[in-house]
Amino acid sequence: MQLFRYYMVRLLKIASANNVRVRMIGDKSRFDQDIIDGINRLEEQTRDNTGLTFVIAVNYGGRDEIRRAAAKLGADCAAGKVLPEQIDEAVFSSYLDTAGMPDPDLLIRTSGELRLSNYLLWQLAYTEIVVTDCLWPDFNQEELEKAIVQYNKRDRRFGGVK
Repeated sequence: MQLFRYYMVRLLKIASANNVRVRMIGDKSRFDQDIIDGINRLEEQTRDNTGLTFVIAVNYGGRDEIRRAAAKLGADCAAGKVLPEQIDEAVFSSYLDTAGMPDPDLLIRTSGELRLSNYLLWQLAYTEIVVTDCLWPDFNQEELEKAIVQYNKRDRRFGGVK
């Protein structure tokens, strides 16, 4: 956790200097309070940055994210803040860790793995997936360009039929 604390401070400096917005997704509740405060400070102080959004998944699992979102939504329904008939995909999405962020257009899966591994289960519904045998430590600009070439050949229909 000391390393995590160190990198949070360093990331704030780098993000601020480069107009990068930082978001962390995952269940923060299991961290020490100073780490939670640091994550909140990092997100708050970069909130208005307009460049790249850098998303870090910490203590994250897709099923857990959906469970936490459903629990928050259920509590808001019980409190009368949301009516059950108002719940659609947009409302549900607003309870996810990624609220306010667009769904990914492309997922690059390294190491030849053909599974989602409990990652962004809701958000990846219409994401194009490119699988490469390249291992993550070896993934470089050339591999990224190959993935983008594959992506650009796709016919994106978002569930529709031609």
